[in-house]
Amino acid sequence: MNKFKSFFKGFIYTTLLLLFICSSIYIIKYGYDTYTTKKQSDLLNDIKLDTDHNIIDENNNSSNDISQNITPEKSERMLKVEELQKTNSDIVGWIEIENTNINYPVLQGTDNDFYMNHNYKKNYSSSGAIFLDKNYSWNPPSSNLLIYGHNMKNGTMFRDLLKYKNKDFFNKHPNIRFTTNEEDSTFEIIAVFRSKVYYESDKNVFKYYYFINAENEDEFNSFINNAKKASLYDTMKTAKYGEQLITLSTCAYHTKDGRFVVVAKKSG
Repeated sequence: MNKFKSFFKGFIYTTLLLLFICSSIYIIKYGYDTYTTKKQSDLLNDIKLDTDHNIIDENNNSSNDISQNITPEKSERMLKVEELQKTNSDIVGWIEIENTNINYPVLQGTDNDFYMNHNYKKNYSSSGAIFLDKNYSWNPPSSNLLIYGHNMKNGTMFRDLLKYKNKDFFNKHPNIRFTTNEEDSTFEIIAVFRSKVYYESDKNVFKYYYFINAENEDEFNSFINNAKKASLYDTMKTAKYGEQLITLSTCAYHTKDGRFVVVAKKSG
């Protein structure tokens, strides 16, 4: 009987110790993942240029002369994106919504799975990365930059998109900035809506996540009309055929497989 009690106590102690170790590892990993995710927001600011547009390294030495790339159309921000692409050629741009936590590199892989759980350095991360749909074509450019990001409870990645449920938040944050090494653009938000991932068999529903390129004007207008119809409020903006769109998508929990979506058009 005493041997049984001793064995039982030992079993309980070992189990609790293993649970403690596993919990500690999870907390440490989660904390590190959160830290590295938040640090991504500083990547552009960490790239310093001197007055001659040379990259300044961590020892304050000028190197990597990129001044020959300067043109009236090539901004400093575009040059910084170009420099950042040297760390990973999958980096296609930088997305920012001013005064929010959305301020990240955007990647495009050969599938829509890898960057679900890998960061911009291609290291495993539960936060993943902000990434562009694999089917988007750059030459010629597709109609819609469909960009995905996780809704992280720690406030990172695309968590702040859900703040657009409040029209007052939209009024203060009506624009999205998207920068590539070729263009630094502002997009005006035209629709904000809740959605979900539907079954393939579901008919007469708005599957916004299939819209990458409009084959014709009717297809483009159908997307815009559906987005405006689904919008939580009237943004007083719309888009016409031929204008470049950007669509930001993240998970939401109002329904099974829920999504929260923001659609915008390029200014000018």
